[in-house]
Amino acid sequence: MKEIRLHGRGGQGAVIASQILVNAFVIEGKYGNSMPFFGFERRGAPLSAFVRFDDRPIREKTQVYSPDCVIVVDPTLRSAVKVFDGLKGERIAVLNDRKAIDQIDLPESMPESVNKVGIVDATKIAIECIGVPITNTSMLGAFAATTGWVKLDSIVRSFELFLNPKLLEGNVKAARAAYEAVQVRELVTL
Repeated sequence: MKEIRLHGRGGQGAVIASQILVNAFVIEGKYGNSMPFFGFERRGAPLSAFVRFDDRPIREKTQVYSPDCVIVVDPTLRSAVKVFDGLKGERIAVLNDRKAIDQIDLPESMPESVNKVGIVDATKIAIECIGVPITNTSMLGAFAATTGWVKLDSIVRSFELFLNPKLLEGNVKAARAAYEAVQVRELVTL
């Protein structure tokens, strides 16, 4: 079983992203579940959403404390919340950041527990494709490219179940743009 923890702020679509992601896994014949965790339920407050997927039914319905991957939808959360805590397994981080991967001082900005990182300017892509800085669909595209755990086409097919038809085209464009733009780096830890 793989576990994923998404970090975002209220109104950025992290909870919807977790539901879209689970549906994409189901499209591919896997089992999955998701659940949100809200602190203060208000727009802009930090929140987490949790995803599990496996080839077998999943009975566990708790928060994810030891994820295989973290998706950080809002770049300001890296300094406000311990987003990398508990990483295990493949230890992958998918980050929204406007800086190029070679401009980020990775050893200082991430713990030694991260093996692989994908960085994309999801905010810029979201503004260009859908007109607002809601980065959830962009980050799902970056997640697919970084991990290889799910096909981008499965994620795009899931959009139809969760997004207003008027917003579908822009969000599909955003996911595809982020899939192409994400910069992936394997980290060497000593």
